[in-house]
Amino acid sequence: MSEDLKSMSYEQLVKLAEDIERGRDSIRVANDYIVDPDGGVTPEQRQSLQQKIQAMSTGERLKLAMRGNREARVILIRDSSLMIRRYVLSNPRISEEEIVMLARNRQVDRELLDVICRDNEWLNNYQVRLAVVKNPKTPLTVALKHLSTLMMRDLRQMAKSKNIPTAINSAAKRIVLRSGGDK
Repeated sequence: MSEDLKSMSYEQLVKLAEDIERGRDSIRVANDYIVDPDGGVTPEQRQSLQQKIQAMSTGERLKLAMRGNREARVILIRDSSLMIRRYVLSNPRISEEEIVMLARNRQVDRELLDVICRDNEWLNNYQVRLAVVKNPKTPLTVALKHLSTLMMRDLRQMAKSKNIPTAINSAAKRIVLRSGGDK
């Protein structure tokens, strides 16, 4: 590809992502970034990986978002490009633990939270649902929809909490009172 990947349009990047998914791209990414290392990664290795990722083209980062190992995903979920961050969520190796951490993050992009909220498989995980309901960036209708699926102990905690949206706090109080109060 002779065209500079950094100057590609949104539509061109989507086409490139489709080619990557189908294995029809010519982008090469070192296998070290794809395979999870045995025994984890040291802070120095993570810093080095972060520097290498920053030097990559948009196409390389896109491929890494879709195929990369956990360390690459941790770095790329904070990439300046929303498209790169979104494609991290489409990585087939992303774990529910990573999704829980994202859903708990109050600084997460609303769009990424929307992607999480639309995935029923992730929402089947109780911790993901709990994190989504507690996150102030979750659309109120989505949070209220999942509020009634939470355990009473979590509802009681939310009914007392000042760190969640007022509407969620009030709804949690109503559910707790209807169930027989704060026992």
